[in-house]
Amino acid sequence: MKSINVAAAVIRDDNGRIFATMRGYGNYKGWWEFPGGKIEPGETPEEAVVREIVEELDSGIEITGYLGEVEYDYPEFHLCMKCYWAKLVSGSLTLKEHADAAWLTKDDLYSVKWLPADFPVLEKISESMG
Repeated sequence: MKSINVAAAVIRDDNGRIFATMRGYGNYKGWWEFPGGKIEPGETPEEAVVREIVEELDSGIEITGYLGEVEYDYPEFHLCMKCYWAKLVSGSLTLKEHADAAWLTKDDLYSVKWLPADFPVLEKISESMG
């Protein structure tokens, strides 16, 4: 099975809300995820997530911590996703590839249709939100 290594940003605002994006393409179009993408050869996961946020959302982030790693088997591939806490430092999160986006509070964190690999991350986020 093909393995894909990605890095994802869990962007928090000053009110503690989490930024989520809806996929606008592919097999999982309409499902929600944390923004980020594939780690390119020679790139660290941290470099990859910062680059991906610039490419996907025309914005700059600062990584503020490591949230953890998720291993998940989709029917088509094995996913290894490294997740990072981040904060927005420039730009306004302009959607260039995603169909929609939302700032979610603890109460509405599970109100969208998340990709299966994101559930372990959501549990950690929910715990951190008190």
